Amino acid sequence: MTTPEKRKSAIALAYQNGDSAPKVVAKGRGMIAQAIIERAKEHGVYVHESEDLVGMLMQVELDEHIPPQLYLAVAELLAWLYRLERGEAPANFPLGNPPKR
Repeated sequence: MTTPEKRKSAIALAYQNGDSAPKVVAKGRGMIAQAIIERAKEHGVYVHESEDLVGMLMQVELDEHIPPQLYLAVAELLAWLYRLERGEAPANFPLGNPPKR
């Protein structure tokens, strides 16, 4: 017996100066998740594929800041992306697989 394919989930975060933490600005499953991923790629935004992190962030409501429990994981991701943009990305990524563009 085969198991049904798990529907893909996606989260989009935004952070602006003055915010206390990043906010969840889009989230969805299935076709909505695919649209979020495609839109990100169209705009040159890196897409990180961590099922665990996405699963935790899916529990955050839209337009809400991420909870303090996720600060470290998201900070590591943002720091890695910052270094990547400056050409200083490390060979390994602390949260699993490197983001895909």
